[in-house]
Amino acid sequence: MDQSLAYLHEVLSNYTDQIDAARALDEQLSENQYRSEGEFVRSLEEEDGRMLSEILQKEIHHANQAGDFERVYQLNEIYELLF
Repeated sequence: MDQSLAYLHEVLSNYTDQIDAARALDEQLSENQYRSEGEFVRSLEEEDGRMLSEILQKEIHHANQAGDFERVYQLNEIYELLF
């Protein structure tokens, strides 16, 4: 699995109990063998992209505050593709 997608899987797993759409995206990510984050992002419905954007904004901010710049970089790779 692509490194950015591995970070995304970890992030989504933190939201699966709270947000049904996050659970569905996490399952989609696990069940499909996406070759890149671009391939994954292109497969998203518009509503899923908006929800993922909100989650990623929070997670990128948190990672930045924690000084985890590798996580910031990897999650930002996906976030930028959403626009």
